[in-house]
Amino acid sequence: MPIVVDVDVMLARRKMSVGELAERVGISPANLAVLKNGRAKAVRFTTLAALCEVLDCQPGDLLRWEAENLADEVTAAGRHLR
Repeated sequence: MPIVVDVDVMLARRKMSVGELAERVGISPANLAVLKNGRAKAVRFTTLAALCEVLDCQPGDLLRWEAENLADEVTAAGRHLR
């Protein structure tokens, strides 16, 4: 999918754990992991707003578009790292 989620980047910048973010946003760590790892098919605006509030950022800091071929290459590279 050409939409890339950069929640992990903002977590690192804010020195915050996934568990802490999930608790403060009000979603389960499992659902946050689905979003963070790019497996989510959708995100509610209320969840996106809560993420932005807690992380003190804009939606564009969490979501970005990449051309389909580049997104596939990034996904494939991530699989090789595991």
